[in-house]
Amino acid sequence: MADLVARLKSGDAHVGVVGLGYVGLPLSHAFCKAGFKVLGLDVDESKVESLNAGRSYIGAVSDESLAEMRADERFLATSDYARASDLDAIAICVPTPLTIHRDPDMSYIEATAKALAPHLSADTLVVLESTTYPGTTSELLGPLLAEGSGLTLGQDLLVAYSPERENPGSDWSTAGIPKVVGADEDLGRAAAEALYERSVIQVVAVSSTRAAEATKLLENIYRCVNIALVNELKVCFDAMDINVFEVIEAAKTKPFGFQAFYPGPGLGGHCIPIDPFYLSWKARGHGVPTRFIELAGEVNAAMPEFVLSKVADALNARGKAFLEANILILGVAYKPDVSDIRESPALVLIERLRSKGAQVSYHDPHVPRLTRGRHYSIDLESVELSEAALAASDAVLIVTDHSSVDYAAVQAHASLVIDTRGVLRGLEGSTATIVQA
Repeated sequence: MADLVARLKSGDAHVGVVGLGYVGLPLSHAFCKAGFKVLGLDVDESKVESLNAGRSYIGAVSDESLAEMRADERFLATSDYARASDLDAIAICVPTPLTIHRDPDMSYIEATAKALAPHLSADTLVVLESTTYPGTTSELLGPLLAEGSGLTLGQDLLVAYSPERENPGSDWSTAGIPKVVGADEDLGRAAAEALYERSVIQVVAVSSTRAAEATKLLENIYRCVNIALVNELKVCFDAMDINVFEVIEAAKTKPFGFQAFYPGPGLGGHCIPIDPFYLSWKARGHGVPTRFIELAGEVNAAMPEFVLSKVADALNARGKAFLEANILILGVAYKPDVSDIRESPALVLIERLRSKGAQVSYHDPHVPRLTRGRHYSIDLESVELSEAALAASDAVLIVTDHSSVDYAAVQAHASLVIDTRGVLRGLEGSTATIVQA
């Protein structure tokens, strides 16, 4: 194991990354930039084929960056888990969704552990990066790897936890974000620190895998609760005819004691709508209530219905009903300037509008087509944001505020705009009726 730590520190180690999505591929890029030889593992053959052909499907890793990774065969993608026998360290970056009962779905972690274990060599480090509940690494992943490999935890097999902190659509790179690492043995912690110290700007070591797992949950629960607060204030201030965005802009001029969070039509993405409930689930097993988390979830989940009520009121004021109304939705991604639609409130709004008889279309420069998913049945193509499309709509509903959308044209050619993001505040010369929702 001392040799393993030395190889990681020198960059001579062969590193694997399991799961080549929005976390795993940028992490692979960071490892390659640090000088490691990297093997990417994914069960999706289309991803493997694309990467080995030099085509990236992740915005944070360009085709040019991928070409640099592949130079001198420093990066290779494969679906063959037997190749793991050549690896010194492995980072697991697989999904951790919720079940329909809002319990953690550990099936991806379990399947990965069972696929890797038979091929692990002695003196190997395995780091879990998937967001999950405290105890996953020590209670689930470690025992599965040990049982399947015949290796002894803490001796010839080390496990650690280091939460991913990706922020798709931002300027933050994996290498530029401090990395929290935790392990339950000193040697595991030292190996994990050695792996990441070469690859990221700063490593923050904590005392255990549980502390590292809890750190990621705190980060996302903090955002979830604060977003729920401003969403509740949005509804409250709306009843008082107060613009919540104006209030937030004024409040954030205070140079201390206040951080601005912004309301919207609901929460989206893999992290904030889901991660807090990992802790709720685990806390129930200890008989501890998590009232803030549960309440925040309820508030955020109710926002699409608030938006629908604002759309209905705006249509009614014009003598229109949902039935046969033409609704154009702007933005279906969960956040601006990304193509990720996971947990997007736009999907809920589309299905609810359709259930009320509305004719729904959408425009999203980052999402050319919506197809059937795990929790929804939508098959639509993005329409051109033309003057004719805007004029033909009974209502334009802004759900995601992509920066490339011409909002001046929207308010110039649409007759009714329901703005859930406050993007039309301050724009002059509108001939449309603007409703904040």
